[in-house]
Amino acid sequence: MSGAAAQPPGCRDLRRGASHPCAKLPPVAGPLPFDPIAEAGRHWEERWGAESVAPMRAVTSVMRVHQLLLARLNEALEPHGLTFARYEALMLLFLSRSGSLPLGKIGERLQVHPTSVTNLVDGLERSGLATRSPHPSDRRATLATITDDGRRAAAAATEALNGIAFGTTPLRPKDLDSITRIFRSMRAEAGDFVD
Repeated sequence: MSGAAAQPPGCRDLRRGASHPCAKLPPVAGPLPFDPIAEAGRHWEERWGAESVAPMRAVTSVMRVHQLLLARLNEALEPHGLTFARYEALMLLFLSRSGSLPLGKIGERLQVHPTSVTNLVDGLERSGLATRSPHPSDRRATLATITDDGRRAAAAATEALNGIAFGTTPLRPKDLDSITRIFRSMRAEAGDFVD
C-alpha cells in the first residue's frame, strides 16, 4: 500500500481521524460486512436463550481483541527482531534486579509451559539478547540473563510499543483503566495473584 512504509509499525486503521499517525493503514484482515460477534449472539439466543448471550459475547470479544492486539504488537516488534512472547520474556529479564531469572520463574510469571520458556529463551539466545547458564546455587535450575544487546533491544522495543499505546487505539485512558480493573477482579478470583 502506498504511504504505509512511512507509518509507525503496529498501527491499524480503526476509524481514526486523519491526524492519527496510523490513519492510512488498513484493518488487520479487512473489515467483515457484519459484526461476527453480534451475529453469533443472535444465533446463541435462538438456541440457548438470552441469558447465555452476554457471557459468550464478552469472552468472544476478549479473544477476538486478543488476536487483533497480538497482530499489532508483533508488527511493531518485528523491526526489533522480537515477537510479543519474546518481548515479555526479555522484559522480565530487563526489569529483574540482576538481569537474570531461572527459566522456571519465567514460566511462572508468563504462565507458560516449560517447553515454551525453553523456546522463548532459545530465540533470545539466537538473537544475542540473552544467555543461558547453570544456576550458581541450584544445580537443577538454569538461568537466563539479558545481554547488553538485549537491554538495548528491550528499551527500543518498549519505545515502539509505547509509541502506539500498546496497540490500544481507539480506547481512552479511562477505558483502559476500566478494562484493567474488571479483569483484575477475574484474575484475583482465579488465583492469578494474592491480593
